[in-house]
Amino acid sequence: MRPIARRRSLTARLIWLTVGVVLLAEILIFVPSLAHERRLWLGQHVREAHIAALAVAAAPGGMVDTQTRDELLRLSGAEMIRLEEPSGTVLALPPPAPIAPEATIDLGQESSLTGLRRALSALFRAHDRQLRIIGPSPMRPSTVVELIVQERGLLRLLHGFAWSIAGLSLLIAGSIGALLYLAMHTLLLRPMRRIIDSIAAFRADPERETAVDRGDIGALGNDEMATAGRELADMQRELRAALWRNARLAALGTAVAKMSHDLRGILSPALLAADRLTRNADPSVRRAGEVLVRVVDRATGIVEHTLEYAREGRPLLARARFPLRGLIEEAAEEISAGRRLTVRDDVEPGLQVEADRTQLFRVVTNLLRNAGEAGARNARISATTAGGVLTILLEDDGPGLPDTVRANLFRPFVGSYRRGGSGLGLAIARDLMRAHGGDVELAATGPGGTAFRLTLPDSDVEPRPSLAAAREEG
Repeated sequence: MRPIARRRSLTARLIWLTVGVVLLAEILIFVPSLAHERRLWLGQHVREAHIAALAVAAAPGGMVDTQTRDELLRLSGAEMIRLEEPSGTVLALPPPAPIAPEATIDLGQESSLTGLRRALSALFRAHDRQLRIIGPSPMRPSTVVELIVQERGLLRLLHGFAWSIAGLSLLIAGSIGALLYLAMHTLLLRPMRRIIDSIAAFRADPERETAVDRGDIGALGNDEMATAGRELADMQRELRAALWRNARLAALGTAVAKMSHDLRGILSPALLAADRLTRNADPSVRRAGEVLVRVVDRATGIVEHTLEYAREGRPLLARARFPLRGLIEEAAEEISAGRRLTVRDDVEPGLQVEADRTQLFRVVTNLLRNAGEAGARNARISATTAGGVLTILLEDDGPGLPDTVRANLFRPFVGSYRRGGSGLGLAIARDLMRAHGGDVELAATGPGGTAFRLTLPDSDVEPRPSLAAAREEG
């Protein structure tokens, strides 16, 4: 497994995203705060200028000497003050020398957006300017105060405020990032690495590597990561079981391949003897010989078809058109012999079907055999056609299938109802029906019996691949 670079890991990306979001939030807070600090600074100077002007008004004759004027201007931080009362009275502290301000700020007319823009502009300005400030007095809003100040005090205030906010923002972002990293490492990163390591180890050696510990994933024990760990452990366990079944299936294929040759040799004398019986003059003996020939042929065919299934190849079909009722009667006769199972044939005599007769016979006999082994005493087979699809319904009066069997009904080696069974019957039946383009499914089951539904399309319908062929192609 290729290692993931730390800077590209999910945790690193989430940390950087969190830090970025925190800094963006700080910026959105910083700009209005910067404008607010600027507004406070300007309002404070207007207030101090008003106080200085009132000191002049309180002097005898409304006049002060030059030294007092300069001291009042210095204390208020202004170079010129002009006070306009509502009655029209004007009081002024003129500058020591003529000055020409470079910019004018009217606080009564300045909007919030203009204040934001001017605050940002002042933050990035380095040179000093003379500002003319006009605004209502905080102490007496009806009085308009006009003053001229140097901008360097405002620039120092804004720069200091910006640096303090920047340091505080970085501290907050770093603290949140560190806490987030610890939380992500505990809740997400460490469990995810365990899952990734388990997947990589399972991929490298799926048969021997120990599955992920179900209780070792997820710090909270019941969160999404813990659920993922439990699902992964279950999946690995099921995959190991599937690999074990496939290994057994491969071994079965090898064994059947060796048995097939020997079985043909064993059945050959029986086939010759049965062939002689078919030429006997006694009709009952001749009929018994014909049944024996068919049974021996089918025994050989079952071995060959089991070998084909073990090789996971598509079943080979020899399609032909034949009466369905004759096949059902033959299957009922074979199953009824030696078993206490009565089969009722409700198929219309003239109903024709195009399929591989041997394979379809095998499917029907498998289902009837399973019904008899499950305890059924009576079975009924009916067939209907609709929309170009033939539906065969096989019902029995058995005790029904338990839930554990239903969950694995069509899986080889695990779907057997009978103790000691291989579970291949229904798996092979489904493969054969899907090779015809149809399917077999459990229609109903319960204390009153079980019903299987077989569907078979007309010959012009494209057949679907069998389950074994799908595994081979996928």
